Amino acid sequence: MPALIPRPTTAAFPPGHFTLDHHTAVRLGAGTEPAADLLRSLLAPATGLPLRPSPDGPVTLALDPTHGRLGDEGYALTVTPDAVVLRAAHPTGLLRGIQTIRQLLPAQALSGTPQTDPAWTLPCADIIDVPHHPWRGAMLDVARHFQPVSYLRRYVDLLALHKISVFHLHLTDDQGWRMPVAAYPKLTEIGGHRAETQRGPAGTGSYDGTPHGGSYTRSELADLVRYAADRGVTVLPELEMPGHVRAALAAYPALGNHPERTLDVWTRWGVCDTVLGVHDEALDFCRTVLDEVMDVFPSPYIHIGGEECPTAEWTHSATARQRVAAEGLVNAQALHGWFLGEIGDFLVRNGRRRVAWSEPGAELPLDFTVMTWRDAAHTLAAARRGHPVVNAYHRATYLDYARSDDPHEPPAQPGAAVDLRTVHAHDPVPAEADAEAAGRVLGTQAQLWTEFVTTPAHIEYLTYPRLCALADRGWSGPTDWTDFESRLGDHTPRLDALGIPHHP
Repeated sequence: MPALIPRPTTAAFPPGHFTLDHHTAVRLGAGTEPAADLLRSLLAPATGLPLRPSPDGPVTLALDPTHGRLGDEGYALTVTPDAVVLRAAHPTGLLRGIQTIRQLLPAQALSGTPQTDPAWTLPCADIIDVPHHPWRGAMLDVARHFQPVSYLRRYVDLLALHKISVFHLHLTDDQGWRMPVAAYPKLTEIGGHRAETQRGPAGTGSYDGTPHGGSYTRSELADLVRYAADRGVTVLPELEMPGHVRAALAAYPALGNHPERTLDVWTRWGVCDTVLGVHDEALDFCRTVLDEVMDVFPSPYIHIGGEECPTAEWTHSATARQRVAAEGLVNAQALHGWFLGEIGDFLVRNGRRRVAWSEPGAELPLDFTVMTWRDAAHTLAAARRGHPVVNAYHRATYLDYARSDDPHEPPAQPGAAVDLRTVHAHDPVPAEADAEAAGRVLGTQAQLWTEFVTTPAHIEYLTYPRLCALADRGWSGPTDWTDFESRLGDHTPRLDALGIPHHP
């Protein structure tokens, strides 16, 4: 049985194979041209196969709405010695099936350079494949350490290969603002650059003295969104508020609680105590920023952060105390939920779904989708309360923790290692959840915060093969560890062909 990651829902592999060659043509059903274009573009660098369209080609791509059981992402793939037929009810399902075809080919087909030795054969197969969870995400923090958009496209390609559906792009934080906003040019001019970076964990006081900066253009981000959509991946933007905004306040001090104060873009790690004010100007700023975000990112979901928001500045601010009184709130701490509610309502009025990190004691409106990360129990609590939930528990999904206790591992987030088996064992749905609560768990997501991660090679070293395990669990549901470990062993040559520096 060919080793596929994630594991298909059902798969049979009778004897025989189909060979792709320079004469192989593709029969296109209505609406299948984007999938055919993706197949050609993915296979061309290694194989050189033209895969020209033809009404009588032996490779058939077809959309058939009557296959409703396949949903938006499912597909049916049949390979015989004479033909290949890929069917789906929705165009995204065809894109998922294209990735399965890639994995069924020899590993060299994934290479970015011409390969001349292998025959491009597909084993005979009968596969029906539907994801277990709709939300299978990967978050990359480009605020702490900026990465060029050319690398983000490669990152998307690797997500698509593993049938990850959501690319969560963390664009702003205390240490950098990476997205341009026409009405606030200083956000990237000033907020996109910091003087130096703390080398070690929070509180060590050791700095490297190296300036760091970077930001994307609007067209770069829009092109990235289109590139990801062509591969069936939705880009979910996150712009932090009301905390984690030191870079924005360095650019526009009037947005904070001390408008007379001059701040730098933060050079430390950890949680900064400077937060947005709660005056009208700060709220208008957030709405203007999100207007631009919604113009660039068509994602139905918009992430507004919301976590780790110290309230000391509000407690000592006369303006904040006036807001507490005007809104009938209990105290300054309640401004956190009020602020997110105000900004979230703006997104809802514009037809988007609001997403925030869950925080204990901060109850959000029930139409907020929450990402639970601090405590394993928070997923069940949020689902029982009525929230749609993405399970991002940090002790199982944070890939910035080291992969093992080996002293030779590169720098990583302080804390115990999150090893491959831990990621594979993580079930997004709590065992205690009843059917109603379980139905509110959308899925799971990996996170890679980049305080200690500066290069694409380091990103991929930490991401793989752990993301393979999360992808398998999110798409396939529970799979036996021994089965996954065996399939991963056979998947490793594909990672090698892609040049991914993975764990042995």
